[in-house]
Amino acid sequence: LSPAREKITEIALFLHDGQQVVEEYSTLINPEKKISYRITQLTGINNQMVAGAPKFYEVAKKIVELTEGTVLVGHNVRFDYGFLRQEFLRLGFDFQRETLDTVRWSRKLIPGMPSYSLGKLCPRLGINNHARHRAAGDALATVKLFELLLSLNPEMAGTRQKPVARELNRSLTENLPRKTGVYYFYDKEGELIYVGKSVNIRERVLSHLNNHLDKKELELKNRLLEVRYKVTGSELVALLLESAEIKKHQPLFNRAQRRTYFNYGLYSFYDDNGYLNLKLGRILDGVTPLYTYGSLYEGKEHLTQLCEKFGLCHKLTGLSYGKGSCFEFRIHRCRGACIGEEPAVVYNQRVKKAIANYHFEQQDFILVDDGRHEEEKAIVCVKNGKYRGFGFVPLEALDLPADELEDYIVTQQDNKEVRRLIITALKKKKCKLL
Repeated sequence: LSPAREKITEIALFLHDGQQVVEEYSTLINPEKKISYRITQLTGINNQMVAGAPKFYEVAKKIVELTEGTVLVGHNVRFDYGFLRQEFLRLGFDFQRETLDTVRWSRKLIPGMPSYSLGKLCPRLGINNHARHRAAGDALATVKLFELLLSLNPEMAGTRQKPVARELNRSLTENLPRKTGVYYFYDKEGELIYVGKSVNIRERVLSHLNNHLDKKELELKNRLLEVRYKVTGSELVALLLESAEIKKHQPLFNRAQRRTYFNYGLYSFYDDNGYLNLKLGRILDGVTPLYTYGSLYEGKEHLTQLCEKFGLCHKLTGLSYGKGSCFEFRIHRCRGACIGEEPAVVYNQRVKKAIANYHFEQQDFILVDDGRHEEEKAIVCVKNGKYRGFGFVPLEALDLPADELEDYIVTQQDNKEVRRLIITALKKKKCKLL
């Protein structure tokens, strides 16, 4: 359902000469990732069906040859075209074709229909589709609809939409590397309007330029005049640099973009009895959480750890409910704040200590990751439990004492988001510690 995050599982092409279908091609595609249950419900295609199917790169040449010099016709064609373009972009190929949308022409030539979705429009027009949501079924239904529309207006075929201007895309991306780093978009006034990070800068910028589905992306593309970049080598350093640059410059389109790294947060409040409570909830605009998490489960896991380490009450942290004391009090793991036995002033001191900062397992360490080239490594420094910054070190200097390695560090601001990024990288074991 999203070209940026998901992949093609099946494709069908019918080559039409304006009179009839002259060639057809259909195949399942191995998406090289697990097919979700939701998609299986929608299409009937499951993981077993695609296990032996060709991967997209194996059929890419066939698709290019079949569509060369043609107009891509589709029902809401931007959706299908977006998936095709994204698959080719992953291969480093700028796939562009003229398009014609049968939804647009159905509204114009057959007005008054209650719905113009393919599934509801075709039965009303006497077009049968015995394989709904399968590539060949939907494509063949679109063929029949296209032929009907063509009979109503033979001039329709000459109204296709031109592809994205290739020269503009080429001028903006030809010098961009296929490396990990941060990229910067500037408008004609020289104003920084967007900052992003990617493990493949060129591919990610191309995906911005070729996104025809998102209104904000289209507005961003229309204002874009120049692309600059910084290679980091390390994905973690790219994330840290992106976070710092956005906070420093607050580019227009980053401010408008809703951040989706972390969906849940930990909040604090005092109850009527003066006890400092903690509560997990979804991130709210205008309210800064103590900590942020990618999922509710992750938040509960961290909150449980805080309870165990600092002796916090499960009821006052929202981990348990009910009348009377919490279960932990009965097994002597809670000191009775839930029933007023522990004074609020004493309990609150431990809560404040627990939420004082985002705890690293070690207070002092240097994290080592890939550098910008083979002769160096990227390093990230944490000292006294605080993030100090990152830098790049020649390979021969990695044996230096930690205090000398710190000379390579460019100081950065410490905050909850960067600690969260570092802890996530450590959990995934993507980096090495010194």
